[in-house]
Amino acid sequence: MRSIRWIVGAVAAAGFVLGGPAVAQQKALSIATGGTGGVYYPLGGGFGSLITKNLPGYSATAQVTGGSVANLQLIGQNKADMGLSQVDAAYDAIVARDKFPTKLPIRALVVMYPNHMHLVTVEGTGITKPEDLKGRRVSTGSPGSATEVYANRVLEAAGLDHAKDIRKERLGVAESVNALKDKKIEAFFWVGGLPTAAVTDLATTPNTKIKVIDIAHLTPKMNEKWGPLYAEAVIPMDMYKGMEKDAKNNSVWNILAVNANMPDELAYQLTKLMLEKREELALVHKEALNVKPEWQTSSRAGIPWHPGALRYFKEKGMKVE
Repeated sequence: MRSIRWIVGAVAAAGFVLGGPAVAQQKALSIATGGTGGVYYPLGGGFGSLITKNLPGYSATAQVTGGSVANLQLIGQNKADMGLSQVDAAYDAIVARDKFPTKLPIRALVVMYPNHMHLVTVEGTGITKPEDLKGRRVSTGSPGSATEVYANRVLEAAGLDHAKDIRKERLGVAESVNALKDKKIEAFFWVGGLPTAAVTDLATTPNTKIKVIDIAHLTPKMNEKWGPLYAEAVIPMDMYKGMEKDAKNNSVWNILAVNANMPDELAYQLTKLMLEKREELALVHKEALNVKPEWQTSSRAGIPWHPGALRYFKEKGMKVE
């Protein structure tokens, strides 16, 4: 009887440990990213795996979205815990400009890497400069993406009205590539890291020669209207098969963004994890190697820092102002 009571007691105790209140429930975090053909989605998925592996009590998964604008809206409404965003879209969100009718409580955790604007076509379209897009079928990015916002600003700087002067499609990068292959569009805009998988796919398609159009000369006019958000940049000719020369483009920084109400300790741990595990994250996508401590400055972040991030920076002796 004593043995039976011991067994019953042990089973009851095990039941309490396994299913009762002594078990710490994992909190599931969501990371708003972008489409599956871009860089945000694999990076977000990789960061989710790092969170699950390294932060006790938490798990995290990447969420497919329309991109920066949608991500910021989700974070602002507490429908996503964190997300990747371009700085231009994040700045719009905190000042209630363009796609954002009201101010959102968005804060920066980490400056990531620069996003490069690609204006892509193929040989045979006759498109050699942005002004050639007039009257053409062009994808300006998916609804809810920073690509769309950015593309509209490039078109405006080139003297074109995105609503009147082009035959607009609003497709994500993977859909844009397929539409260009099928001759349903003649060019597309995409802003993302280097290389972007979908653009690589287009460049390696048989009997297709990719052309990336120069837009760097439009940068001063864009910054004159929207603020010093954009920088002249280059997509090296060896980035995508078939490029005959470097593409002179422009870029904007990315950030990992959260709601201002995120607990300071969690924000601190996420900042620490991103900056200290970037080499592990680079196994998913090499842009993670460009998430560098020296990039953590207020001018690159574009919006206020979360206090949890500032705590980490101070601990490491980093001057971010």
